[in-house]
Amino acid sequence: MPNRTASTDAPILDVLTERWSTRIFDASAPIDEQALASALEAARWSPSASNTQPWRFIVARRGTASHASVVDTLMGFNRAWAADAAALVVFVATTRQDGKELRWAAYDVGQAAAHFTIQAHANGLSTHQMGGFHADRVAEAFGLADDQRAITVMAVGPLGDIDAAGDDLRAREEAPRERRPVAESVLVDD
Repeated sequence: MPNRTASTDAPILDVLTERWSTRIFDASAPIDEQALASALEAARWSPSASNTQPWRFIVARRGTASHASVVDTLMGFNRAWAADAAALVVFVATTRQDGKELRWAAYDVGQAAAHFTIQAHANGLSTHQMGGFHADRVAEAFGLADDQRAITVMAVGPLGDIDAAGDDLRAREEAPRERRPVAESVLVDD
């Protein structure tokens, strides 16, 4: 496995520099339930506007009907690799509360997903978030309410063996980790 540690412009926490989004999961290893519980707990404690906590989670372990249902919602290349993950977690935003729109709900759910990702990595799990899925199919399969919207699907589980992966997966896994410089992302820096 090539070194996946990010080269940063300024020092950041090791748990951030060492985390990357793999597409190679161990298709036979079960999910570490303690690590999964900790990742969900980290997501629960992420910040939210007015403490609305608009996140909900669909946790689907490999081998269950729920897992198969989530896999069926995936698009394109995601279908080729994500089913190997020990679990697929759908991050759902509740978009209304007390009759009012929660316009920041997707942002808050994104924070919950980020906290989940970092805690999972700290506990030895690999993750990969996906936007390539049919949110309407998730809603139908899991009976989501009209004010609930699937934001992302995250594959989570033990890292797989890169040497056993197909050429396309290997190429993506071995590609350099790149980000544009911070200066290109900052719009104003007074």
